[in-house]
Amino acid sequence: MVTTTYQVQGMTCGHCASSVSAEVGAIQGVSDVQVDLAAGRVTVTSDAPLDADTVRAAVDEAGYELVGA
Repeated sequence: MVTTTYQVQGMTCGHCASSVSAEVGAIQGVSDVQVDLAAGRVTVTSDAPLDADTVRAAVDEAGYELVGA
């Protein structure tokens, strides 16, 4: 298992966190997604390292921006 934390810009409420969690959680190999709304962080546990572009696309689909990955 691999755990990676990403910084996500634009999340302001529980609905934001749910949207990001659902989109990132749908990535193949992802087993857990934890969103820290106050810190703007998303921690993802997966079977193998994830491609940053795949995570960025999922976050974009949710309507937010992945920062610095």
